[in-house]
Amino acid sequence: MASIEMIVAARARLRGHARRTPLLSSPFLNEIAGRRLFVKAECLQHSGSFKFRGGWSAVSGLDPAVRARGVIAFSSGNHAQGVALAAKLHGVPAVIIMPSDAPKLKIANTRAFGAEVVLYDRANGDRDAIGARLSAERGLTLIKPFDEPLVIAGQGTTGLEISEQVEEEGVTSADVLVPCGGGGLTSGIALALEASAPGLRVRPCEPRDFDDTARSLASGRIERNASISGSICDAILTPQPGNITFPILKRLAGAGIVVTDEESLRAMALAFTRLKIVVEPGGAVALAAALFHGEVLESDAVIAVTSGGNVDADLFATALERFG
Repeated sequence: MASIEMIVAARARLRGHARRTPLLSSPFLNEIAGRRLFVKAECLQHSGSFKFRGGWSAVSGLDPAVRARGVIAFSSGNHAQGVALAAKLHGVPAVIIMPSDAPKLKIANTRAFGAEVVLYDRANGDRDAIGARLSAERGLTLIKPFDEPLVIAGQGTTGLEISEQVEEEGVTSADVLVPCGGGGLTSGIALALEASAPGLRVRPCEPRDFDDTARSLASGRIERNASISGSICDAILTPQPGNITFPILKRLAGAGIVVTDEESLRAMALAFTRLKIVVEPGGAVALAAALFHGEVLESDAVIAVTSGGNVDADLFATALERFG
């Protein structure tokens, strides 16, 4: 299982490879949020999202002989790019199985990092069968997107940075809002904060109709989404919380927050105009929650993680045209 010791070890392996992303603020955003708002800009991480942390942690944590045979991953884009870049930097092959309707930028970037991309039909294809066949044929090691301790440990290094950065700001109590799909980033940050900043509490954030984590936390058991498509927040559309991640969130996280696609677009525009960063829809849900759902927050300060910035130009232009 993932632990703070694994997170600390992952941070040592990531040193000199991952960026220490900034904690940004804006008086304009503070006014909208009605409290001090800090934005942890993981959209500025290598490969354009926090997923590089988990990808590097997992690839670097493999036995060298196993790693040399190569790795395989399933992803709609950000995990794909994180693993592909980590594999490239380690000099090992990577195969990434991606849905054919993934954003074109994410598919192109994954190929640019040197990975072999295998596309499948999200609605009718069987990615597990494709992955099992390729793994058996080539001896590849599967790196899961969230339900993998080494991946969770890598994502948890974000939480260690947050605890250090908010201490510099004099913040000892805050809601930490995190975009949540399967829960790897959210659970990793929760574990890190439990050890390093217990006054900070994680709150998972999700798009409307894909709030499996919020519903699971409310019921106390894993709940599934009725669909895995139908929102612009592609990066965080998963069937259900992970079997490893959910127990961590059940123990450490506060109630989930649900936002609309329109609120995500508006948050994207505000992030660009006020912070000068590019955020994708799924990566903007925590910022949207901080800006537009302050009534459910309990602290005078809030930290919102913008988890990724890999958005197609047309969709980003739409956000700016409507809300910029």
